[in-house]
Amino acid sequence: MTKSYSEDTLVEQPAIALFETLEWDTVNCFHESFGYSGTLGRETSSEGVLAARLRPALERLNPALPVEVLTLAIDELTRDRSLMTPVQANREIYQSLKNGVKVTFENAKAERVTETVRIIDWQTPGDNDFLLASQFWVTGEMYKRRCDLVGFVNGLPLVFIELKASHKKLEHALVCSSPSTS
Repeated sequence: MTKSYSEDTLVEQPAIALFETLEWDTVNCFHESFGYSGTLGRETSSEGVLAARLRPALERLNPALPVEVLTLAIDELTRDRSLMTPVQANREIYQSLKNGVKVTFENAKAERVTETVRIIDWQTPGDNDFLLASQFWVTGEMYKRRCDLVGFVNGLPLVFIELKASHKKLEHALVCSSPSTS
């Protein structure tokens, strides 16, 4: 079979090109390097949020808020929700994306203050950071999986696209390897 009729050529590359026309940055992560100056700034493939893109986006969207408040917002966005039901976890994240993250902290006058940290600029979408990562590896507790396309808005994974040829079985939709091979 020639490469010109591959799933990558016929489906994935045109999808990436479509996102590029929508002015998304794109990056192939098949051979991602890790660390601060790595491909995405992730320390390991178990990190699903791109903090290296999230922090600058929050700084841009919330210029009057101190760095400590933004750090608290990032902690809230990335906290473990595995003990919650999926519905509860999704509802929390949805509310944060829609309305911002409420953060309570002590200000310079030792007063407890609550601020709302904006996560996404819904009024001016172009002020957000859009990145489409292809061949994005994610390591969980049991497996390491490679996703075809993951769309990040301000460093948060909000779009997941798994592309398969029509003759492929759905059970094989995500490439999988055991943690020992990661």
